[in-house]
Amino acid sequence: MKWRKLNKILHRDIGYALVALTIIYSISGIAVNHINDWNPNYIIRKDTITFTPHKEFIPNKEKAINYLVSQLDLGEKIRESFRPDSASVQLFLEDQTIVANLVQGRAIIESVESRSVFRETNFLHLNAPKKLWTYIADIFAFGLIVLAITGLFMLKGKQGFGGRGKWFVLGGILIPIIFLLLYFQ
Repeated sequence: MKWRKLNKILHRDIGYALVALTIIYSISGIAVNHINDWNPNYIIRKDTITFTPHKEFIPNKEKAINYLVSQLDLGEKIRESFRPDSASVQLFLEDQTIVANLVQGRAIIESVESRSVFRETNFLHLNAPKKLWTYIADIFAFGLIVLAITGLFMLKGKQGFGGRGKWFVLGGILIPIIFLLLYFQ
């Protein structure tokens, strides 16, 4: 078998095998690039609600919590609670955090919801599972190297690497070099 035919077969078959992982890593890469703009793993909402303020200080933590629960009509089980000061109560529920001022009658409810697709792709991209996934990620990275090298030799002549292709490769090499030179000066 001629090397060019083998090159095309390798490029095609490895490319097919890596399509799903390429999409996963690409989606996650875009999300992680913009991590300062949004949380790719969770949708976080903050709502402020008002309730009837308590007219006097409630010294007992449990009574303060019971009053707040009655005012907010909470159906969820409280996992943890905290009393940061004499006027406030914090409640930690399954998917919510509530910070309430009993004297002012104001509560901030922060709810957290998993962001589908992005959370899972980030989980894999950032190698959170470790162990076996590390080897899968290494195989994927090696496959991308093979795709890049075999891609150089897909076409021959003026359209291939020996013709106009070398200029695109040179441009691709210069982009990160120029960026790094500008960034570190």
